[in-house]
Amino acid sequence: MSNGHLNFTTIKILIILIVLFTVIGCESSESKPNIIFVISDDQSYPHCSIYGTKWVRTPGFDRVAKEGLLFNHAYTTNAKCSPSRSTILTGRDSWLLEEATNHVPFFPEKFTTFPEILKESGYKTGKTGKGWAPGVSLKKGKKRDLIGKDYSKSKVVPPAKFISDNDYSGNFKIFLDDKEDNQPFFFWVGGLEPHRRYEYKAGIKFGGKKIEQIEKVPKYWPNSDNIKTDILDYAFEIEYFDSHLVRILNELEKRNLLENTIIVVTSDNGMPFPRVKGQVFPYDNRLPLAIRWGKGIKNPGRVINDFVSFSDFAPTFLEFAGVDLTNHKMEDFSGISWRDIFNDKLINKKRDYIIIGKERHDVGRENDNGYPVRGIITDQYFYSINFKHERWPAGNPETGYLNTDGSPTKSEILNLRRKGINENYWNLSFGKRDQETLYDLKKDPDCIKNIAKFDKYTSLKDSLKKILIEDLTKNKDPRITGEGDIFDNYIYAEKRTRNFYERFMNGESLDSDWVNPSDFEKNFN
Repeated sequence: MSNGHLNFTTIKILIILIVLFTVIGCESSESKPNIIFVISDDQSYPHCSIYGTKWVRTPGFDRVAKEGLLFNHAYTTNAKCSPSRSTILTGRDSWLLEEATNHVPFFPEKFTTFPEILKESGYKTGKTGKGWAPGVSLKKGKKRDLIGKDYSKSKVVPPAKFISDNDYSGNFKIFLDDKEDNQPFFFWVGGLEPHRRYEYKAGIKFGGKKIEQIEKVPKYWPNSDNIKTDILDYAFEIEYFDSHLVRILNELEKRNLLENTIIVVTSDNGMPFPRVKGQVFPYDNRLPLAIRWGKGIKNPGRVINDFVSFSDFAPTFLEFAGVDLTNHKMEDFSGISWRDIFNDKLINKKRDYIIIGKERHDVGRENDNGYPVRGIITDQYFYSINFKHERWPAGNPETGYLNTDGSPTKSEILNLRRKGINENYWNLSFGKRDQETLYDLKKDPDCIKNIAKFDKYTSLKDSLKKILIEDLTKNKDPRITGEGDIFDNYIYAEKRTRNFYERFMNGESLDSDWVNPSDFEKNFN
């Protein structure tokens, strides 16, 4: 009898323990925040309505900002698709990522991404649309998924030509249905908008937009109706992607998941127009950013004016997910967690500047060479070094200036020069640049007048250069430590356009669908 009584008591204790551990496990899982990373493709700051831009309406982005945080000074370290996304995924400045510093690289196996760590830590991970791209990512010779399982089967009829048929919000629903009930998740919503191409006048025809809505254009473009139309088409695509964000927010609310989900909305680099995407000016790298987390952000509705870097995403997400990195293999971060910002405290490691730069983006120069730049942005000034200033910054004229997407704006600027009407716009977007540049961002936000050449600014220029070089030296940037040629020697991952300059000049017909045939100036002089 006593043995039976003991066994029964033991069984009761075991049942109680199992229930307790189950409850504790559920609470632990639920306390971990879900994370959604919503990233458009080629959208500049301040092109959301909450920033005051009148020719675009972004209710989804605006809601996230109003119920969370709105950032005024968020910067990618490298304003091109794959290197910007590499920084996001690894938490490292672009020039510390070996091959992944470049556009269209082979992603190095040694670098672990934060979604891979989240998956190892029990998160359900997935993506829809554009993830890390373009480039090749392999592990032991097999395809490596840097973000998570792809969910892109659901399709819609897009409202204009060249807009993706990916049902971003519908695919998010499928992902949610596919995960376990109490499992925390990370989901990447990668829009293909407002990446080019655009249906010309789509913004006017389908979006009800008017040219008069654009009161001015940047000083480095002509103030023409053609270019304003191009901008409205860009705005129409921003609005389309934002409409999916609205539906995603509603779905989270419907499933009672909204308050414990960190929602980040941003872009990878600036707009696909001359002198912006793929170049190195503050407006190329400065991007829209809003973050909502109902349970985790104190005093929501704040505007953040501190400098923040795209290298900060990974350490922020992993900290709030409760990941102990001593149990995982991940290279050291360049960025810092935003815990202080979320908690409305003074930032422990406040930045006084941001460093940006690039190496090789699109091909089109001899030997697939890049255009190496490093620059420093402060509250008032932008200083940069163009290390190979003898090269063409947007790519060679003969090969179509391949680092600037084909567009009505690009064509207009090229034609103004060809016809002898105006060469100034061409110089600003495509002409060779000085080895050193310095701009006063308060007086000259479009960076038109390079004041580095004036003696009165020598002391300022030298002080900014000193900070830049010391920072990059401390962090072992190969471009500064004398090993910069390594970036040009990394193989371009895409075979169809590798060695583009030599093959094209030898008469080979090559696929260059991101520019227009009229962009090529084979007999340039």
